[in-house]
Amino acid sequence: MQILNTLSQSSLQDYHDCPRRFELRYLQQLAYPAIETEPALENESHQKEGEYFHRLAQQYFVGIPNEQISKLANTENLQRWWENFSNGLTGLSGLKGLKAEVTLSAPLGNYRLVAKYDLIAIDNDKVFIYDWKTYRKRPKTEWLAIRWQTRVYRALLVQAGAHLNNGKQIQPEQIEMIYWFANFPNEPAKFSYDANQFKRDWDALTRLSDEIKSASSFPKTEDSNKCLYCPYRSYCNRGIKAGDAMDAELETEAEELFDINFEQIGEIEF
Repeated sequence: MQILNTLSQSSLQDYHDCPRRFELRYLQQLAYPAIETEPALENESHQKEGEYFHRLAQQYFVGIPNEQISKLANTENLQRWWENFSNGLTGLSGLKGLKAEVTLSAPLGNYRLVAKYDLIAIDNDKVFIYDWKTYRKRPKTEWLAIRWQTRVYRALLVQAGAHLNNGKQIQPEQIEMIYWFANFPNEPAKFSYDANQFKRDWDALTRLSDEIKSASSFPKTEDSNKCLYCPYRSYCNRGIKAGDAMDAELETEAEELFDINFEQIGEIEF
């Protein structure tokens, strides 16, 4: 079994949803034996378009002109998403302290907690976390509020974001996290933060990391509906047929793979 050194919002969400999935994906690192959704090819195409949209947004925030980027939006979805972005969000480029595709890391028990942010923007004493979503359905704000991504991204920015703020620790009350939906540009989900929420989240993260470290078994989820969207369901005899792609993207998000250079990542000391 592989030794796990880092935790992310995706791995924590997997552990929360199904410890067995966490074990198969992150500890045993097994190849996916089953497709996650139906129709498979359509869903794969949508995921690739979503990844490409993130790259277009990154290029915009490093200074490539909008007119040049828009020529790269070469599918119907990408054209619509980029038009929505251009009409609603390009004004962000005027903010100071703008950081696109930034990775932060901090020690968490026996692990390192790592997160990659689509955009962090500083405007006076406010710090905004932006996360782009290309969901085909607009998820409920209440559902997003309890997701580990929302909790990890805000808490980790407090712990490891000082170098983005002239060396001063970012306070929880300064933070607002915004999910922007490319298909629903006028319906963002916004989450403020405070010291009590931060303490709750970091305590929960610490407990969860300790639980993962000491776990001797990783049981299957009791909610078999989650298995519809799990590529490891055949290992658990939880069915063959995949779930519908429209529903699945609100249940599963692929772990974003990226190379980590810890010399360039903001962190707090051990």
